[in-house]
Amino acid sequence: MEILVPIAFFAMIAAIIIVPNYLRSQERQKLQDTLRAAIEKGQPLPPEVITAMTADVKVKPKPSPQRDLRVGIIWLGVALGFAALGFATSFEEPDAFYPMLGVAAFPGFIGLAFVVMSFFGRDHK
Repeated sequence: MEILVPIAFFAMIAAIIIVPNYLRSQERQKLQDTLRAAIEKGQPLPPEVITAMTADVKVKPKPSPQRDLRVGIIWLGVALGFAALGFATSFEEPDAFYPMLGVAAFPGFIGLAFVVMSFFGRDHK
């Protein structure tokens, strides 16, 4: 029974890597099937479609103040979650509150930095 925990852990890591790649390949296969059907019917393909099919680079969205604000709010939410977890566990183990606040400080400051960057980014439009 003790062997199931490490096996489950490594299976989870493998699934996190394999499943998105599998789903991406399935999506690409469906797109190729659609394009094949369009070519067989004689419809012209726009050059943008061909460029998108041959490019294997992921397109990152451009940084913007709204995106920074959203990311900052998410990080602040993670920090609040860690703080709430520390508060909840402090009922059973009083010494657990302050270490969890320390853990919550890292995503909290990252979120705060993103929120501040969103306000500074608005001035440079």
